[in-house]
Amino acid sequence: MTVEVDLIVVGTGSAGQSAAFPCREAGWSVVVVDSDPFGGTCQLRGCDPKKVLVGLSELIDWARRMQGKGLPAPAPALAWPDMARFKRTFTDGVPEAMERSFKEAGMLTAHGRARFIGPTSLRVGDETYVGRSVVSAAGARHAPLGIPGEEHLTTSSGFLELSQLPHRVSFVGGGYIAFELAHVAARAGAQVSILHRGQRALDLEGFDPDLVAQVVETTRELGVEVRLNTSVNAVARGEEGLVVHARTATGDVEVPADLVVHAAGRVPEVDDLDLGAAGVERGEKGGVAVNQYLQSVSNPAVYAAGDAVSSGGLPLTPVAGMQGRTVAANLLNGNTRTPNYLGIPTAVFTTPPLARVGLDEATAMAQGLRFRAHHEDTSGWYSSRRVGLVHTGFKTLVEDGTERVLGAHLVGPHAEETINVFALAIRNGLSASELKEVVFAYPSSASDIGYML
Repeated sequence: MTVEVDLIVVGTGSAGQSAAFPCREAGWSVVVVDSDPFGGTCQLRGCDPKKVLVGLSELIDWARRMQGKGLPAPAPALAWPDMARFKRTFTDGVPEAMERSFKEAGMLTAHGRARFIGPTSLRVGDETYVGRSVVSAAGARHAPLGIPGEEHLTTSSGFLELSQLPHRVSFVGGGYIAFELAHVAARAGAQVSILHRGQRALDLEGFDPDLVAQVVETTRELGVEVRLNTSVNAVARGEEGLVVHARTATGDVEVPADLVVHAAGRVPEVDDLDLGAAGVERGEKGGVAVNQYLQSVSNPAVYAAGDAVSSGGLPLTPVAGMQGRTVAANLLNGNTRTPNYLGIPTAVFTTPPLARVGLDEATAMAQGLRFRAHHEDTSGWYSSRRVGLVHTGFKTLVEDGTERVLGAHLVGPHAEETINVFALAIRNGLSASELKEVVFAYPSSASDIGYML
């Protein structure tokens, strides 16, 4: 059976939702397709369920830090089965609710793998959908590692679905996923290791190396074994679980584990879309190669948003949503809108969290900018001492002459919230002097901003 519509959207996450609903509201006929449960990674398998677990982990950590300061010992312990049940109250109803919202808006829904069979024609199971336009918003999957025993690895999605937490957990890779989930697992009583091939953790995310070092120190003091310059070359099943085989500068090592989690990066999930059948070129990072309007450079009827885009801003849920809205505007009104990636913040939800926005020192210098960098350890500040945090700090970059805020990097209490003030300043061109004049509620984390500039 062949169904003709105005728009086909592949993916039901933030990017897909943000593209589909405005077009439907404008009167277009729309079909949304997903091979996974409707709702996307963030709601079901990423940001939201992860933050539920992080919130409980933070509570336990705070209680432990406050022992002897008014809270008696012992601190409460995390009960993983109860955590898992609480997490599911946020995720279990999402697919049904999301599909219902599409249908109530008058959209068609389809479950299954979509595959191009023409410039704007896709096959999904026994159905063929032909659209005037197509949006690829299929998200991302874990990057293949190409190592023996890769099938023994669990994804971050699998970790979030655990009903019981194994005793020994190893993470392959040292980015967002590894550090966030390692902090949760360690506070829940697991013996945790992070194996990262780079010289510095979080090295691909643009975080300041001095602040990353503080996060690593906190993580190690938590009891997590952080191994840098360690390349995993195999995972094998042994008599007492799994064994991770890795190579370091001083020789080979073996790390025993009950669970090994893939945390070594993600790639656009477009391999089985058969983009070639639609004449859609792929970019260097494997996603759809697009122009400044998020339109395929080789097939003008195809657009892309979110992780399916080969180039663009950070792979973040808010960015995907912004790209989806941009695509919808260009579909409805012609190519008039481009995504604005200026001043988009990001955070690693460790305890304490690490956050950044704008440029780091290396990038600012590479761009030939003249600036001053203000860097300070804030463990002695009231805001850190009050909550018992001992590894906190910041680094801000302010351009000489213009006083323009170029970048901000924070690690400490509420860093994930305070960074949004710096993001607002960067995105709207507020100067450091203007930001320092703002009167913030006190005492609060934001009230420290004036001392950071």
